[in-house]
Amino acid sequence: MLEGLGASASSAAPASASEPPACPVPRRRGAARSSVPQKLAEALSSQYGLNVFVAGLLFLLAWAVHAVGVGKRDLLGLLTALMLLQLLWMLWYVGRSYAQRRLIRPKDAHAGARWLRGSVTLFAAITVILGCFKVGYFIGYSECLSATEGVFPVTHAVHTLLQVYLLWGHAKDIIQSFKTLERFGVIHSVLTNLLLWANSVLNESKHQLNEHKERLITLGFGNITLELDDHSPPCNCSPARLCAALAQGMYYLYPFTIEYQILASTMLFVLWKNIGRSVDGARPLRTGLRLRGILAGSVLGLGALAATLGVVAMYLVHIGRSKAKSEVALAMFYLYAMALLLLMGTAGLLGILIYRVDEKSLDESKNPARKLDTDLLVGAASGSWLLSWGSILAMAFAETRPPYTWYNLLYSVLAIAEKYIQNLFIIESVHREPEGLPEDVCTLRVLTVYNGAASSHLGDSGEAQDTAPQDQLAQPAGKSSVGRQPGLGKEEQVEPRSGTVAWSSASPGPLFRGSAKRRVLRNITAFLFLCNISLWIPPAFGCRPEYDNGLEEVVFGFEPWIIVVNLAMPFSIFYRMHAAASLFEVYCKM
Repeated sequence: MLEGLGASASSAAPASASEPPACPVPRRRGAARSSVPQKLAEALSSQYGLNVFVAGLLFLLAWAVHAVGVGKRDLLGLLTALMLLQLLWMLWYVGRSYAQRRLIRPKDAHAGARWLRGSVTLFAAITVILGCFKVGYFIGYSECLSATEGVFPVTHAVHTLLQVYLLWGHAKDIIQSFKTLERFGVIHSVLTNLLLWANSVLNESKHQLNEHKERLITLGFGNITLELDDHSPPCNCSPARLCAALAQGMYYLYPFTIEYQILASTMLFVLWKNIGRSVDGARPLRTGLRLRGILAGSVLGLGALAATLGVVAMYLVHIGRSKAKSEVALAMFYLYAMALLLLMGTAGLLGILIYRVDEKSLDESKNPARKLDTDLLVGAASGSWLLSWGSILAMAFAETRPPYTWYNLLYSVLAIAEKYIQNLFIIESVHREPEGLPEDVCTLRVLTVYNGAASSHLGDSGEAQDTAPQDQLAQPAGKSSVGRQPGLGKEEQVEPRSGTVAWSSASPGPLFRGSAKRRVLRNITAFLFLCNISLWIPPAFGCRPEYDNGLEEVVFGFEPWIIVVNLAMPFSIFYRMHAAASLFEVYCKM
């Protein structure tokens, strides 16, 4: 009987060792119950934020179309009230965090990168300068402007300074206390910044529309008539030249404040998504900015940036002067943009091809910041795609096609293809594991067993220690490169011998292949980064052929096409800046 039991036990042992029985994991009812209120709080806070955003957008629309009883005073009063409410929450959060500064709090290492906070700080400084311009403009027209137009820029400047302080010190926070209250405070901050962004976009668009109509008349589209209103004050400014300079200077600063508000809202949204989140204790690999080995990409990118500045200057000088000069300016811009987009698409395809050859695992861990970046990348690209497809359809159905409009057709096709390729390259790059070791040296992990004893093992300090006799390690017949891994001791060269089992994770191949691959990818990333900065400059500073081409207004009608451009252009501008930021992050990981 005992022998039977022993036999049955021995026969069952291999099965249990290879395939352990699946045991039902007991569910923690307390944890499940505690997660339900948090889900409800998240749903309630998101709905509150959406209602605030929709109400604010309706106020903006009512002011833009001169709705009865809705003036600029009412709009600025609403925005000021929203900023004051956010200021109260930020003071509460900063004060509570300072009181609990000695406590250890979980952090999201992927959120609030230093370069991102630096960019927000730079754009915030320009936003404060814009507020000073608005205060000066209010003083000049104080006789006929409401007090809200003076209170709003002051409140916005204070709001900007405190918000930058919050983002610098607490962008990585994972809030675990007062979670319901903090969810409402953070989502209120997100949507307040989005409303400020929409207000800046609307003011900047009105200025562009006035110049656009004058240029269309110069190009010969006299049949387009539309009354445009820039909401200029009905009184005279005391120093007329100063007020004119302030009014003109404000529109050159709007692109920077627009970028600041959208970047701040994205960082706050990541903070909102991290509320109540549990993170593991693994720390990501530290990355840094290395400028060596990117000469080709930097030279080409800086050449593109210099060409962009020249093209924008020539475009703004010639456009609207006469019909002939305007057509030359449009043709020049299209030729420049087509050449640049073609180079960018080729570089992106080369990077994707390198990734296809390199069989490296992707990082699929949960990361709210990375997911938001990829979603924004594709979502913002849809604005440019909308404009490009509108131009393609206009070319297809137009009755007459001026010669310069054929360049617009090729430009639109290349713009669609380039963004498609670049998005694929960036998304795969941000999901790649960061480069922890130099790939120009093969990495070798060896476990040598001799007579049942390990020849090398890790000590308590994590450093490799040899226990095998020295004669067990010999120089191999051929030259082999052996890498050094962080935490290991001296480099070892191992020759498998009789009674020795060796395993290596290094794949054979020529030396420095990985280094050459990484160098090419870094040059591609640097080139694309500078090119995206170059393509952000023209639309941000008034070089917008979508307005000046004129063919789309004839096919779709003036008002419908202007609405499409005003809705899509902010996303198209944001795409270039966001793509540049994503490429900078990719470069730091390489």
